[in-house]
Amino acid sequence: MENQNFYAIGLMSGTSLDGLDICYVKFINRNSDWDFEILKCETIAYSVDWEDDLKNAIHFSSEKLLELNSEYGFYLGEKTQEFISKNNIRELDLISSHGHTVFHQPKNKFTLQIGDGRAIKIKTNKTVIYDFRSQDVLLGGNGAPLVPIGDELLFSEFDACLNLGGFSNISLKRDGKRIAFDICPLNIILNDLALKLGKKYDENGDFARSGNIDYELLNELDQLEFYQEKAPKSLGIEWVNAQILPLINDQKSEDLLATFTEHAAVQIAKIFEEFGIKNVLITGGGTYNSYLIEKIKAKTKTDIHIPTKETIEYKEALIFAFMGVLRSLNLHNILSSATGSLHDHSSGLVAD
Repeated sequence: MENQNFYAIGLMSGTSLDGLDICYVKFINRNSDWDFEILKCETIAYSVDWEDDLKNAIHFSSEKLLELNSEYGFYLGEKTQEFISKNNIRELDLISSHGHTVFHQPKNKFTLQIGDGRAIKIKTNKTVIYDFRSQDVLLGGNGAPLVPIGDELLFSEFDACLNLGGFSNISLKRDGKRIAFDICPLNIILNDLALKLGKKYDENGDFARSGNIDYELLNELDQLEFYQEKAPKSLGIEWVNAQILPLINDQKSEDLLATFTEHAAVQIAKIFEEFGIKNVLITGGGTYNSYLIEKIKAKTKTDIHIPTKETIEYKEALIFAFMGVLRSLNLHNILSSATGSLHDHSSGLVAD
């Protein structure tokens, strides 16, 4: 392949409902060796109405969910077009949208990320690639994690890449193949507990630091069946509702935050040790939780690398932009070794 540049926008909305991440990236391909430069990025906080709709969509009727799928697609298109205009973006090959996950049940062969890409196309008049997970689920995969293709081609200098988002997930090389899996719920729980104390998130882990660990609860959490399963494996909100929430409803919020932060650190450090990870790149909103990072460091000898603010906050949006570029070239953008699907494949619906 000749040296080529590609310009793409990645859109990402995580389960922690921090907002819509928009990342404009230049990708450089030098004889199939990829590099990137983040040119512009922004997070748009959701209004109370949007946050409520996205959080409660799992309970909507089918008609209301279909309506929300269209409405959210137009919302994504409007915000992306505003971003393009504000930043005077002239070079743009495509927009790549993750959408917002409502359902994720790979064992039942379905997953749903709302935000119709055709609506984004109508608002921006640009090629849009979306719905990256469904094909993998139909191929017998978990439909997650998907970012390992970016870890493999853009961040190969690290033994592993750990994302601390709504869920913590990791990708790493083993026996010459990139594997990846979810480790445990994270901000989807921590943020919800912080809300009960009047904050959107536990800044620096200060609430958790002030609480007391409930070791009986910690043991219950650590013994959950998911943690005994082998990768590939993934988590969704349904699992959290069924397995986690019944355990943590009655205790003091600071103590719950202390306990769940300890739980996350235990599970993450366990994976570092199990796979002999020497160095790891950590990104995602949880990277700013200094108490969590302290806890992880105390439990492992792994060298922890924390990158620039842009990479911390926009790595997922960056990689979904990259996945869109790969899809446009009909190159594999999902690794079966990471998701458990039948084979590597090029996934994503195209609205052009």
